[in-house]
Amino acid sequence: MIYSDVLRLVLYVTGDTTRSAEAIANLQEIQKLLNGHCEITVIDVLEFPALAEKDRVLATPTLIKLSPPPARRLIGDLSDQAMVISLLDLGGGLSMQSQSKRR
Repeated sequence: MIYSDVLRLVLYVTGDTTRSAEAIANLQEIQKLLNGHCEITVIDVLEFPALAEKDRVLATPTLIKLSPPPARRLIGDLSDQAMVISLLDLGGGLSMQSQSKRR
């Protein structure tokens, strides 16, 4: 991935739940692996249901990669960092050791 392309991620969560907190923490860990080269927006579907509907979010937590293309989406707590990085095509420059590091 070329870091001049701004990586934009949107995480949809439901309220102040344990599952939401885990997804946010896991995404913050992934952001550290990417050396902060991404913009993250967290949206609570209870507060902003119209946004969830617009993005066709049916389950939470849902992570959507908006840019750079191609757009991708993942559903779950994001605990498998290596899988998240791979599925979102974010692996440029990350070693497998740092990808599989768990908190």
